[in-house]
Amino acid sequence: MQHSLKLIALGLGLCAGFPVLAQQEGSWLVRGRAVYLDFDNGQSSTLKRNLAGTKVEADSRWIPEVDISYFFTRNIAAELVLTYPQKIHIDVGGQRAGTIKALPPSLLAQYHFTNFGAFKPYVGAGLNYTIFSRRSNILGHAASVSKNSFGLVGQVGFDYAFSRNWSFNVDAKYVQMDTDVKVLGQKVGSIDLNPWLIGIGVGYRF
Repeated sequence: MQHSLKLIALGLGLCAGFPVLAQQEGSWLVRGRAVYLDFDNGQSSTLKRNLAGTKVEADSRWIPEVDISYFFTRNIAAELVLTYPQKIHIDVGGQRAGTIKALPPSLLAQYHFTNFGAFKPYVGAGLNYTIFSRRSNILGHAASVSKNSFGLVGQVGFDYAFSRNWSFNVDAKYVQMDTDVKVLGQKVGSIDLNPWLIGIGVGYRF
């Protein structure tokens, strides 16, 4: 969470330098973010037992993110969160065991608060569908993970408008994400990846 606090502090510091602007807002908002993907890496009891306590982990990392929002009203919007397939390093017992790829699009419904001038906080909730590829590239192809993961997403963040179209953004999402682990084709347990995604970026509304 140190990354979260640093990003939020930076965001508030930048926002303090911009005037509050009244603007006529468009229906579309496109944002680009740098996002820190911080995995929880919870282990199922079955995995702990079958691997004699050896921990299987996905490495946390920075990823690029693009999202597209459509505003149905001043307050209600839908957001599609996208990135390209990301390499995720898998460690077993603290040692690098292989690399998989994950494509984690999310779709959220949002409520935007509009009574704070240029400062526009929001909350959101929705669904994530993560597609894993190169799934068997672990321990020399002796181990693999599941094909996909489906879970809920919670979100909180804010935009700060510093012109009619452009805004600064800080965003945090928590994603339910888990995958089964197989060794030699047999399921040995599951990892609750459940990442926090802490992002900072800019948006363009039109």
